[in-house]
Amino acid sequence: MKVRLAGEIDAAWRRELAAALPEAQWCDRGDAEFAVVANPAPGALADMPSLVFVQSLWAGVERLLADTTLPPGLPVARMVDPAMSAAMAETALWAVLALHRGFFDYAAQQRAGVWQQLAQRRADEVAVLVLGRGEMGGTVGARLAALGYRVEHWQRGRELAPLLAGAGIVINLLPLTPATHDLVDARFFAALPPGAAFVNLGRGAHVVEADLLAALDAGRLRHAVLDVFRSEPLPAGHAFWRHPRVTLLPHAAAATDARSASRVAAANLRAWRDGRPVAHLVDRGRGY
Repeated sequence: MKVRLAGEIDAAWRRELAAALPEAQWCDRGDAEFAVVANPAPGALADMPSLVFVQSLWAGVERLLADTTLPPGLPVARMVDPAMSAAMAETALWAVLALHRGFFDYAAQQRAGVWQQLAQRRADEVAVLVLGRGEMGGTVGARLAALGYRVEHWQRGRELAPLLAGAGIVINLLPLTPATHDLVDARFFAALPPGAAFVNLGRGAHVVEADLLAALDAGRLRHAVLDVFRSEPLPAGHAFWRHPRVTLLPHAAAATDARSASRVAAANLRAWRDGRPVAHLVDRGRGY
């Protein structure tokens, strides 16, 4: 089995992939039947006429699907890493707990030298709306529900506005597709109850940044926790850096674990080679 590597794959990834699939011949160039990729540049696989299957090491495949040099019928599988889903749930739990219990407010009070206790609600008084019900969204929702939060999920086919109207905290875990690009805009924020909070763990292009800032400045949105941005790294001088109602993460909510993800990739490559079903094949029509 000859497998070509492309994209952001460092030495640690190479070691884990080789250990998970020792029978493979790994290469960085030349023709091969299989490709394992991590956000490759457009055209990176254009010189592979024998290519039959692509395994992505990234959960998001929007850049890969936008590559016009890939044949439209070429099977592509995205990465669904159980360890990454668990890490994402940990970040979501931290954000929800901090928003629910006012810990971001207490941090601001500490900086200002203010000693003041805030009102404390029970978890079952906090409604959390999770956008997305895939592997990550499902894991996040289950962990939050286990702590007593009132959890709803939004996915394709459900009306969004009524769910937003009842949400105290919204967590975005959607894939980026043409249908979800700019989804979080002024209308989205207007549908939320005053004082709601927003957590973006999906993609920066889901959010119209000017509309988010306007909602924060108007007081309609009380706080935003942001892990992803339209331009990364976030440019110096961007309004998010010093906004008092914004908490930033440098796209660090959940890293793919090379150990577990390599085993997922190896299992898919073997399945394709042996004519068995592979996991998490991308639906080109949906974009994920």
